[in-house]
Amino acid sequence: MVERTLSIVKPDAVKAGHTGDIISMFERAGLKVAALKMLHLTPDEAKGFYIVHKERPFYGDLTKFMSEGPIVVLVLEGEDAIKMVRDIMGATNPKNAAPGTIRALFAADIERNAVHGSDSEKSAAYEIPFFFPSIEIMGL
Repeated sequence: MVERTLSIVKPDAVKAGHTGDIISMFERAGLKVAALKMLHLTPDEAKGFYIVHKERPFYGDLTKFMSEGPIVVLVLEGEDAIKMVRDIMGATNPKNAAPGTIRALFAADIERNAVHGSDSEKSAAYEIPFFFPSIEIMGL
């Protein structure tokens, strides 16, 4: 099934110059970029995006990190895109990420793990419009 999902190149990977490499990994896997932009989240915007984690102990550190520098957000489209993106990203903890995955290659640790990706259709349905009005998403 063709799906759309959201991915974020996080501040650590943007700062390190890995944005192009990460996007290339998605494209080489057959995913299409349907929307893309660079922005700098305010702390309140980061809190709004990650509101689902509000009660988790890492919420404050996560939202501080996500607002410390520019990010690149993109909508990816393709067959089973949500699962494909998750597989390409690798495990959240880069120590557990398979060789050749984004997190194995570019993540420093479990908190500074280079990328975000929607974990379900429900998450994608919330996350995509958080960053992109429908007019900014190209049908491919």
